[in-house]
Amino acid sequence: MNDKLEVTAAALAIGDELLSGRTRDKNIGHLAQTLTSVGINLKEVRIVADEQSEIVHAVNALRGKFDYLFTSGGIGPTHDDITADAVSKAFEVECIYDEAAMELLAAHYKSREMEFTEARQRMARMPQGASHIDNPVSKAPGFNIDNVYVMAGVPKVFEAMLNNVVPTLKTGQKLLSRSIPCKHGEGVIGTPLGVIQKDNPDISIGSYPRFGDDGSFSTEIIVRGLNVEDVDKAADDIEQMLANLG
Repeated sequence: MNDKLEVTAAALAIGDELLSGRTRDKNIGHLAQTLTSVGINLKEVRIVADEQSEIVHAVNALRGKFDYLFTSGGIGPTHDDITADAVSKAFEVECIYDEAAMELLAAHYKSREMEFTEARQRMARMPQGASHIDNPVSKAPGFNIDNVYVMAGVPKVFEAMLNNVVPTLKTGQKLLSRSIPCKHGEGVIGTPLGVIQKDNPDISIGSYPRFGDDGSFSTEIIVRGLNVEDVDKAADDIEQMLANLG
């Protein structure tokens, strides 16, 4: 375990199709689950359009604020795939056709008896000095520069790239959680739950309404924390509060 108690991260999803609703993002949820499982706290998520200035602004804001920044989207072969250009500009370095990436992709398309077109060559572009993130699905690599990890938007490829990145990351203390079922709505438990939260400042308590197909409703209460004794105490307080409500 890393000596640092909390390791933080942000996610930046890039693409007009996400903001228009044509594509529903699946990568953020997968990233959050993966990072949580290794003790990295995903603290902020942004979605930006395919506009270089907006990508540059978001990259610089997030990479300076958190330990890691993970981006998805915008590294394909088309004209609007401008993430490599934007990240290069954010770091004030040249965006180049990476020699090793060019060789990798040239060999890949040759083996498939496909032309290595100018459009496909765009997938070899990355900031000068960046290192590759291996792509076992479709070969075109993502890249890493400093604390920024730039990956594909296609979920299957994103997940494969992330699997290669995670073992290289520093990790913090894993967050513990307990789930407590509750038959009452938030309007009933809101005030006493707030008191319990105040009495347990090192714990995060969340309540999540659940609605059944038959019209019934309930609430799931989640207690999260870094220390098992603190989590158990807060959970016991909540269970006692629910018992008192009847």
